[in-house]
Amino acid sequence: MLDKLVEHLLKLNNKHFLFIDIGIFVITPILSLLLKFNNFNSLTFPIETILFIILSFTIIKILLFKKFGLYNRIWKYASIDELIKISVVGIAIFYIELFLILVINKIYPIKDNYIWLTLSLIDTIISVLGFSLIRFIIRASIRIQERFSIGIKDAKRVLIVGAGDAGLMITEEIQSNEKLKLKPVGYVDDDRKKTRTRLRGLQVLGTTEIIPSIVDKYQIEEIIIAMPTAPGNIIRKIYKVCEGLNVKIKTIPGVFELLNESVSVTKLRNVQIQDLLRREPVQTDITEIKKLISNKKILITGGGGSIGSEIVKQVMFYNPKEIIIVGHGENSIFEVLNKVKTYLHYNDIKISQVIADIRDKQRINQIIKIFKPEIIFHAAAHKHVPLMESNPSEAVSNNIFGTLNLCELAIKYNVENFVLISSDKAVNPSSIMGATKRVAELIIKNYAQLYNKKFASVRFGNVLGSRGSVIPYFKSQIAKGGPITITHPDIKRYFMTIPEAVQLVLQAATMANNGEVFILDMGEPIKILDLAEDLIKLSGLEIYKDIDINFIG
Repeated sequence: MLDKLVEHLLKLNNKHFLFIDIGIFVITPILSLLLKFNNFNSLTFPIETILFIILSFTIIKILLFKKFGLYNRIWKYASIDELIKISVVGIAIFYIELFLILVINKIYPIKDNYIWLTLSLIDTIISVLGFSLIRFIIRASIRIQERFSIGIKDAKRVLIVGAGDAGLMITEEIQSNEKLKLKPVGYVDDDRKKTRTRLRGLQVLGTTEIIPSIVDKYQIEEIIIAMPTAPGNIIRKIYKVCEGLNVKIKTIPGVFELLNESVSVTKLRNVQIQDLLRREPVQTDITEIKKLISNKKILITGGGGSIGSEIVKQVMFYNPKEIIIVGHGENSIFEVLNKVKTYLHYNDIKISQVIADIRDKQRINQIIKIFKPEIIFHAAAHKHVPLMESNPSEAVSNNIFGTLNLCELAIKYNVENFVLISSDKAVNPSSIMGATKRVAELIIKNYAQLYNKKFASVRFGNVLGSRGSVIPYFKSQIAKGGPITITHPDIKRYFMTIPEAVQLVLQAATMANNGEVFILDMGEPIKILDLAEDLIKLSGLEIYKDIDINFIG
């Protein structure tokens, strides 16, 4: 029955509302006069004047509501904005009607002037209530339907972890979209002040510690972690509590992955290793980054790699004029373009793909001459330490001479900003790769100081998921059935996710001045053993039962 009522109400459009309003606005002056004078016999002015009051009041209201755009609204999405506008119109109606009635009072005087004041007030109140009620009945009916009618028979029962803005947005989307076949049951939140409070009609049932009992009591089938700003240790704690409950666990990506995109059910995914290792959100100066990138031509070398492709993604959100993706491998460049097509601002930004080797100075000269980039992010490099030990000439030609080519051409074509993606292996280098990266940093510094340019280098540490990092290596070992091999059980390393690292690279670009070397704060060190155990669990396997861990140091 409720569904039928909502279906009929949703068929009402603004033309229907206009006719309903005319009926309401014709009746309200009559009601107001009756309330003040008890009956029409008490009136001292002719019936023509009453008809004039009714007609003029009705026209005033229709014109004001139209002027404020309240006849081009979709009322199923009505919010506080509409309520504020209706209130403003109500105030305007009151004063205009009062002025009109005072003019009438000059012709047909009444000793008690307060009668006119209260007449205008009563008419305004009844008119605004009538206008609002018919519209907000639609909103209320939809809300009731969302809470009590959506997919009760076949929807998955969902518990939302995090009773904040993200949790609220996820709940709103689930409640308003029957096709998702999800039914939120309640929230848990470690802020005890929120316990037993309600959001969107759902109760905060307790803290994360009692998730197992809530799952059992309310027959929860899926848990959604809606905490994009929570650090990895909090996500790890929640994941540990949920282990063994036989429920699906989904999460919203961290703020570095979301960037400017809104929280949405479409962003939900399985918990990944980067969720367990993410840090507190770093406060970056979005305004400065936007000022640097907005309406500029950006060239990104190594654009098909893990770091380069993330630079492409994040740069897009600051509305550049054009992005030139340069890479040596045609497949990786093609894949990057397919990926960026799914991003929010893809259709608004010109993206050019260029296949080139940075060691080919003539080709790079041609590219920079044609595209005229204003900023270069140089992520192309050979960075695999053991492999470069056995191929030193490749490391030197790519990491050193490739960088030198780009620097010389950046000066030649007056590129404003240049950022080199370097490595922490460049600190007191003990490897070929580290030494070539240190030389590349010195090239950047030399050209920046010699030509007074805003060039800089940014040193990366261990970046999760990047090519050559330990995560893909461990994943491949798990895929083969194990074992995972670790040098020592107590060994620790610093890690950062790719989105976090790239956000800090963009921040460093705004600070570049004279060839500085920026070193990323990598946060707290992580035990490699914990990392391996987490990866096994996230793969749905058991440690030492399905996958062994061997220490080979």
